Amino acid sequence: MLLSFLDIKAMNRQILLTAAILAVAAVSALAGVPKVTWDRQSLMIDGRRVCPVMGEVHYSRIPADEWQREVHQMKEGGVTMLATYVFWNHVEEEEGIFRWDGQRSLRRFLEVCREEQMPVVLRLGPFCHGEARNGGIPDWVFAKGCKLRSTDPRFLGYVETLYRQIFTQTQGLQWKDGGPVVAAQFDNEYRGSGDYLMALKQIALKTGFDLPFYTRTGWPKLSKPTPFGEMLPLYGDYADGFWDKEVKEGVGNYYKAFHFKGFRSSTAIGTDLLGRQEAKVNQGDDDYPYLTCELGGGMVTAYHRRPYIYADDTYAMALVKLGSGSNLLGYYMYHGGTNPEGQLHTLNEVQTSPGTANNDLPVCTYDFQAPLGEFGQRNASYYRLRPLHLFMHDYGELLAPMEASFPSPQDLPKGDDSVLRWAVRRSGESAFVFVSNYERFGHLSAKKNVQLEAAGVKLPKLSIPAGCMAIFPVNIDGIRYATAQLVARRDGKIYMMQIPGIPTTIALQGGKTLRNVKPKGPQLPVYGNICLLSRQEAAHLFLEQSEESAAATPVSYQKTKEAGPLRTIVKGRAKVAEAPSENDWQQAAVYEVPVEAGKDALLRISYRGDCARLYADGKLVADNFYYGRPFLYGLWRLPAGVTSLELRILPLQPTAPIYLPREADKTAGEQVTGIDIIRR
Repeated sequence: MLLSFLDIKAMNRQILLTAAILAVAAVSALAGVPKVTWDRQSLMIDGRRVCPVMGEVHYSRIPADEWQREVHQMKEGGVTMLATYVFWNHVEEEEGIFRWDGQRSLRRFLEVCREEQMPVVLRLGPFCHGEARNGGIPDWVFAKGCKLRSTDPRFLGYVETLYRQIFTQTQGLQWKDGGPVVAAQFDNEYRGSGDYLMALKQIALKTGFDLPFYTRTGWPKLSKPTPFGEMLPLYGDYADGFWDKEVKEGVGNYYKAFHFKGFRSSTAIGTDLLGRQEAKVNQGDDDYPYLTCELGGGMVTAYHRRPYIYADDTYAMALVKLGSGSNLLGYYMYHGGTNPEGQLHTLNEVQTSPGTANNDLPVCTYDFQAPLGEFGQRNASYYRLRPLHLFMHDYGELLAPMEASFPSPQDLPKGDDSVLRWAVRRSGESAFVFVSNYERFGHLSAKKNVQLEAAGVKLPKLSIPAGCMAIFPVNIDGIRYATAQLVARRDGKIYMMQIPGIPTTIALQGGKTLRNVKPKGPQLPVYGNICLLSRQEAAHLFLEQSEESAAATPVSYQKTKEAGPLRTIVKGRAKVAEAPSENDWQQAAVYEVPVEAGKDALLRISYRGDCARLYADGKLVADNFYYGRPFLYGLWRLPAGVTSLELRILPLQPTAPIYLPREADKTAGEQVTGIDIIRR
């Protein structure tokens, strides 16, 4: 039998993959901990396929005494794996002075994750981005004259010192030790030679890191690939981006995140740094499992561009990625945060810094409009995503080996409303049909008399409402097909979610068909062991603490100073509008807001303006770029003795080169429309 060169190459690649899996399994077996392996389809734990939900949270952006609560909240949201950056300039802002104290204590954070049984992927840098100053690289490194993010021995020497310091924080907490650290990512959004990434891995291995798998961002394309199996490429997509220099609604290629497609990466991420990216599958990508690490859980606001992200944006992207074949949904961010205080500089990205200087970000806030906000508040997307996460946990082993196919076109033009967007994942006689009649700003219309089919089973003709997103099962758990969505199977029950606007039909494999089924909640089955839930009931299924309506208590406030002369808004080095300087803030309108320090509640400020800041005893504690949502602050973070806050607001200038979303009041000037206190 003659083998072609491609056959031999494929065999060699499979041999390498098998060797990698066996090596990881052998190490894990010695320690008596679950074996984490992977193949081209998915991650596996002790040989069982899993579809994790990975949520990004930055430990150094959250006070240490809040970690336990917030990691637990992530777990309750359905997150089964956590990712976090280790920002170099958060821990070594001054050369040779490492800080692992307080909210910079990586070790204590990992211990919290161990207590919560939450696996952790450490994103080690040295470059992280994460909208941190210089992408996380300390200013002093730029002064050394070495070539950053390269195999320059001087630069790698500094990285080795960093990695050794990080390792001291992880000793005894790696996966093989029964700890939470399951993987590490090297650098971020790197487009050069894979030799650099391999040099980082060699430093990590030499230092003592010994993990089940290692990762890199799968975008942009490397100029030279890393050897097969050394690092899993992870992908991403966003509904909108602060980094675009355009100040109009709906710019860029973000609409493609709402299309089912075989292409794994994004052509819209980080275009300010990465430029134009081709929409094609990189060679070898299909030999790895399709995993994501940066699926937009929201979006930060830059001074010049302030997107407003909806819960349906995040849900639609997640469902589309799952339908397109992804077996790990990784959200960036899942939990917002607040930048720690720097010794030499503020630690936010700014145009005037030595590196990554394309945008001006707020000094303090990194809320990201994430499912869990800056102060741990549960936003609408938290509840919207939960049923999908429960499904991935309970049906991941079934879903993971299912291959994706695409009955509808994969490369539709922006806003195309001519066809229904749907995909199928199938293995044998079982399948899931994914439907998404949603595109951000797309205004897709209802689709009538739609015939969906999978694994030889035709669903009844349906009218798919505008904005509808759904997953329909075929030959799953004794159900021949259903026009409702599977959520969970636990304690002998199967939980399904009714899709708004679609009558529920459940056809059983024994021949019985239930039509126009109405939800009865999680306690009353509609037939046998099948429970049908409303969307709200599914969102709160198994939650320890149910959602409560936030009782608001009005707060009196007093304007003590009118705004001074308007500043001239200029474009900075990156050719986008510059945020106000410290001098500019002296011309802000000023309000006095009485507060109760230590109160376990959020201060909510509804206002109109360009941007706002809060000061406690003259110290900046919070800031906000106005984009139509209220300005929030967690009063429990105030030091004892504070009895009032100073609120400063700069007036809005409608002619400024700034993108404000349709939800923002664009009237010139500034105004506070109400201040109150709400429970977290």
